[in-house]
Amino acid sequence: MQVEYDGTDFCGWQRQANGPTIQATLEDTIAQMTPRQPPPSVRGAGRTDAGVHALGQVAHFDTEATIPTYGFRRGLNALLPRTIAVVSLVEAAPDFDARFSASGKLYRYQIWNADSRSPIRDRFVWHQPRRLDADAMQAAARPLVGRHDFAAFRAADCERQTTIRQISRLDVKRDGDLIGIEVEADAFLKNMVRILVGTLTVAGFGKLDAEGIERLLASRDRTQGGPTAPPQGLTLVRVDYER
Repeated sequence: MQVEYDGTDFCGWQRQANGPTIQATLEDTIAQMTPRQPPPSVRGAGRTDAGVHALGQVAHFDTEATIPTYGFRRGLNALLPRTIAVVSLVEAAPDFDARFSASGKLYRYQIWNADSRSPIRDRFVWHQPRRLDADAMQAAARPLVGRHDFAAFRAADCERQTTIRQISRLDVKRDGDLIGIEVEADAFLKNMVRILVGTLTVAGFGKLDAEGIERLLASRDRTQGGPTAPPQGLTLVRVDYER
């Protein structure tokens, strides 16, 4: 499944006891359509945090139901809340795994950089009223492209065994009052994109440059980096697969 969702009202992707999640909503809705089948387990390509959105989340589940794929998609979309939609649904190879078969992801972060907030955009942007220099942010982003140890750009409770990641693209562009930051990588650490964005805003305020970013990478020290940007500005745009 390719799934699109507005994550504002959800406690993230992964099923949990303290509130509604994308995974639980999908699993419960599939169970409604397949009452004679075992409860489904839906695995996503990435566990987006509470408040994070997706245009192209990919997920898979196993079923013995004989519902045609087009009927399955239409049925799910009729039952799902309006904040979640199954954009496409196809039969996958038996060894396909939405998470472990992925070869890369593209995330986009949006900052509304104007004096006043924008109510129509508020669910999908980080409002930063102080003027940011997008060119300085792009210059500071250059040392981050490539294969590096991103220990300084992960959450304190990140449990990944290795912090080495390959960023293939990191672009900062301004369009009027909207600043868009797109980052492509083979994989991401917990809160990595949000910490990258928060650190680049420090550069946008003139307090950090490319040399400072290089020192931060070498330090492997999260406390030396910028703030963790809030979740609502972040969207999982695309998940890549080699085949």
